[in-house]
Amino acid sequence: MHQPIPGSVDAIRRLREAGHRVLFVTNNSHSSANEQALVLEGIGIPAIGDVVSASQSAGALLHVGERVLTCGGPGVMQAIADAGALLVGRSDDPDLPHDVQVDAVVVAFHRTFDFAGLTRLSAHIRKGARFIATNDDATYPTPDGVIPGGGAIVAAVATASGVQPIVAGKPYAPMANLVRSVLGVSDLSDAWMVGDRVSTDGAFAQTLSCHFAHVRSGVAHTQDELRNVDFGGNDLASFADFIIEKHQ
Repeated sequence: MHQPIPGSVDAIRRLREAGHRVLFVTNNSHSSANEQALVLEGIGIPAIGDVVSASQSAGALLHVGERVLTCGGPGVMQAIADAGALLVGRSDDPDLPHDVQVDAVVVAFHRTFDFAGLTRLSAHIRKGARFIATNDDATYPTPDGVIPGGGAIVAAVATASGVQPIVAGKPYAPMANLVRSVLGVSDLSDAWMVGDRVSTDGAFAQTLSCHFAHVRSGVAHTQDELRNVDFGGNDLASFADFIIEKHQ
């Protein structure tokens, strides 16, 4: 059961009532954007059409008809289909033919990663397939604690293949391009990126050329990391208070 941080649901409501567009930008690539929107709906936040995921960003890098080998969850599968690309197999499929033609390899968080999959993924990259990663987050927070993230898997594939990937998610340009496209706005200098991870969310704000609001309800950081923060608060509710008062 997903539990919202106290005050966050009301904060989103208040921001929207004040006339602010709220977009949820996530490096979670396992679930589809629609599935993640339904999770938000379940805690009281309408979000259909307002979720932008790393899987969607990776899909935007694919070409129609491109043959794709992947490791990832339903979100990646959906993004490949939406792009008009052809899924030729998964890296955890023991029956995957050795001679299958692959134009692109998409690597994402998944729980079935093993040596055989690493061998298949890296081999096709060495043969010339484009290497796309949904994100390079080394860890992933869960209710039971931090676990290895998609970036840990991506690092293994990069080491084995000798090729660095195009990273689709935050804080990189492909995600910024997708956000601009969804919003229909090229200049985001008046926008705010709100997040708890300076290395990802703060850097993404720089990529977008927008303001960064750091909330301390998630990942902890040292003061040295917080130099480029335009707002600092305990949680999303404190940011909502700040931005609504600022525009009154």
